[in-house]
Amino acid sequence: MRQVSTILSFETSGRGFTDITRAMARWLAETGVSEGLLTLLCRHTSASLLIQENAAPEVRTDLADWLDRLAPEGGNYAHDDEGPDDMPAHLKATLTGVNLQIPVMSGRMALGTWQGIYLAEHRAMPHHRQIAVHLIGE
Repeated sequence: MRQVSTILSFETSGRGFTDITRAMARWLAETGVSEGLLTLLCRHTSASLLIQENAAPEVRTDLADWLDRLAPEGGNYAHDDEGPDDMPAHLKATLTGVNLQIPVMSGRMALGTWQGIYLAEHRAMPHHRQIAVHLIGE
């Protein structure tokens, strides 16, 4: 059994979803691990990770709109240290989650046909985000 880990960095362009599926697949291929479990952790409290449809961009638009309705800016939040999108970003990260576990089979992530891995940026401004990646397998 082998373990491999790293921290991958991504630049976001502000609120929205960054597809990181290819970057994760490249990293996985470089490890040479064919069977195992891939764990991802977003190292931030105002961004998150999710697996979502990768074909219709309207899915991500609808998801972003829904999250905005659940955690709107301008709410009566006690925490607004970094602006009106600060606490809503934390709420959205809580709702969508900061970690993923993905089985690895035959050297590939066992994602479904229409699934992609997305880094969700919940802040209005672009950010530098880090994802801790851990793989255990053989």
